[in-house]
Amino acid sequence: MPDPFELSEEPVEAPASSTALTPPPYMDGLNDAQQRAVEAIDGPVLVLAGAGTGKTRVLTTRLAHILVHGKARPWEIVAVTFTNKAAREMQNRGATITGRPVEGWWLGTFHALGARILRRHAELVGLKSNFTILDADDQVRLLKQLMEGHQIDDKKWPARVLMGVIQRWKDRGLTPDKVSKDESSEFAEGILVGLYREYQERLKVLNAADFGDLLLLCLTLFTENADILHEYQMKFRYLLVDEYQDTNVAQYLWLRLLAQEHKNICCVGDDDQSIYSWRGAEVGNILKFEKDFPGAEVIRLEQNYRSTPHILAAASGLIAHNEGRLGKTLWTGMAAGDQVKVRAVWDGEEEARLIGDEIEARQSKSQSLEEMAILVRAGFQMREFEERLITLGVPYRVIGGPRFYERQETRDAIAYLRVVNSADDDLAFERIVNVPKRGLGQATVQAIHQLARAQGMPMYEAARLIVETDEIKPKARTSLKNLIQDFERWRSNLDSLPHPELAAIILDESGYTEMWMRDKSPEAPGRLENLKELVAGLEDFENMQGFLEHVSLVMENEENKTEDKVSLMTLHAAKGLEFDTIFLPGWEEGLFPHQRALDEEGLKGLEEERRLAYVGITRAKKEALIFHAANRRIYNQWQNSLPSRFVDELPADNIEQMAEQGLYGGIGAQAGLRSSGSSLRESSNSFSFETPRKRGHASDGTVIEGEAWLVPSGSDSGKFDIGARVFHQKFGYGKVLSSDGNKLEVAFEKAGTKKVIDSFVDPA
Repeated sequence: MPDPFELSEEPVEAPASSTALTPPPYMDGLNDAQQRAVEAIDGPVLVLAGAGTGKTRVLTTRLAHILVHGKARPWEIVAVTFTNKAAREMQNRGATITGRPVEGWWLGTFHALGARILRRHAELVGLKSNFTILDADDQVRLLKQLMEGHQIDDKKWPARVLMGVIQRWKDRGLTPDKVSKDESSEFAEGILVGLYREYQERLKVLNAADFGDLLLLCLTLFTENADILHEYQMKFRYLLVDEYQDTNVAQYLWLRLLAQEHKNICCVGDDDQSIYSWRGAEVGNILKFEKDFPGAEVIRLEQNYRSTPHILAAASGLIAHNEGRLGKTLWTGMAAGDQVKVRAVWDGEEEARLIGDEIEARQSKSQSLEEMAILVRAGFQMREFEERLITLGVPYRVIGGPRFYERQETRDAIAYLRVVNSADDDLAFERIVNVPKRGLGQATVQAIHQLARAQGMPMYEAARLIVETDEIKPKARTSLKNLIQDFERWRSNLDSLPHPELAAIILDESGYTEMWMRDKSPEAPGRLENLKELVAGLEDFENMQGFLEHVSLVMENEENKTEDKVSLMTLHAAKGLEFDTIFLPGWEEGLFPHQRALDEEGLKGLEEERRLAYVGITRAKKEALIFHAANRRIYNQWQNSLPSRFVDELPADNIEQMAEQGLYGGIGAQAGLRSSGSSLRESSNSFSFETPRKRGHASDGTVIEGEAWLVPSGSDSGKFDIGARVFHQKFGYGKVLSSDGNKLEVAFEKAGTKKVIDSFVDPA
């Protein structure tokens, strides 16, 4: 086999068969746009591939087409993917089409290809060819060592957070000397750039690189060694890039440098599916492709092979509200199918119940659970759906992360509650004795262990004894004594304080909540949301022990990998997947679009949230069902909710909108809010529905006994007599005790005495 690094100035001659008029077999089944994207192999090409338009096949076939026509040899083509799985798929498909082995191909992820180049030229960037690639834990450990030398408080500036900042700088192609003073002053008293520089120097001493270096050092190699850059520019005749909308700045710069000689670069992506800015992706990379490569051909793949026309039209109508896009219109040859259903519900509990019912109904009609998925905007939403599916006995899997009660922050919080509930719980005590950090290192924990074993007692009791001795260092002794006193105080309040309130106090006074509030990593806000959702979940149980027993049973729910399961995931994790039926709950202002995105990024954040909604809808092949709640319990407080602006942006002809009787003033409850051309608007403190024929609106939300209600206008007063038996959708059956206008006091059989609005109850 020829040397993969051998330069070839002349292309291989095309085989005689390439002049044949009959398209080669590998072109069979391609539509016109796909065929153009495959055959446009000279010069820069941007393939705007909409959701479900067959981009993977186009990219693979294009690779094979270049090889079959002798335009380049395998080692003269770079094909970049974002995952190893995608790289393997492209390798297998390419080998099948060409009938050639994949040896020598430059096909893989950005990091894999960067490492391959660096191994060959390691000495030029201060490394040896056998350098080690550090994982995330090793990176943090190394940075922590450097921080100790500068006496930086790890509690105020956690090493993991600072490492996240350094990695984001690397993703932007910034070496220490390129980080601005203004930006560097924000972290670690202004010395983070110095730490970054020391970290890079230490990596060289260790003959190591981290993942960010695999491209950053390549950029350094190319910009400081013109001959090396020219070698690779000449060598690589063609560049093919998948998911171009997800590239960060360093990846963009790397590609642009390599493409300057031959300019045969083909980038495949969808600006409407750029949803990863929080991890460095720059949608601007795809938007400015034509400026970067003048004369570039732009080919739009618009024929969708996944979804029905109503689903595509709804998604297209929604994303058309974005300004930062190149534009395309998806279409399909499929039958019209069902309209996208938009359903207004009373609260999150009803939302979970109805989605559970919808899943069971489809399962009873022999639809596979594997073809159904629930896509949420925020991880904390999963708890209610997990609880409901477990109650129904419907198997499910969480994609893209652990189940709610298996997450780090959830397990830590539950460990605190377990120790408060039972001082004998050694596993829970050991888990959180130094979380957050209290200066209780391994030596202290070992001393507690030894005493506990010697005396045959739980670790908690051993800790109570050891703080009265000189067995451990004074600082650790004081810290451990304070923790024991905290647990004693919390335990004494088990019977006197409501257990959700006590749980919140425990997380606050232990410093655990503050630990995540100080954490500046992208995951931290989601972890805080999950903690608040955990506390809110305690409301559903009589006491803390009942909650902990419930969690134990949930955790025992064994994973059967072969069983048919519903998929539960965030919208971010859903990209690239498809299902027959998609459930999209929580489409409310503040939740989706998420308020944090709006506050931090403004219009840019709103447009990414809208792209996220577009991704969610286009995961559906046959059915998409959107839900929004009139009331939602957010972190143990009931709040009125406005339907998401995205609901209002869906084209009326493609949706069927329904509301439960009594919601939002009851307008459109049966006929469908939007089927008659109505629209929802926010008007000061009220909700109003405007239709061509009639107008009605509900007054502002009124808080009654901690519950937020929408009070319908025009309610008839006095329509229930004292003693009348009534039914309420949320509280069940009850008897009217008193009435005051349209407000009733009802003794419910299970929920106790509540004050409710008469329009929300029916005669029983």
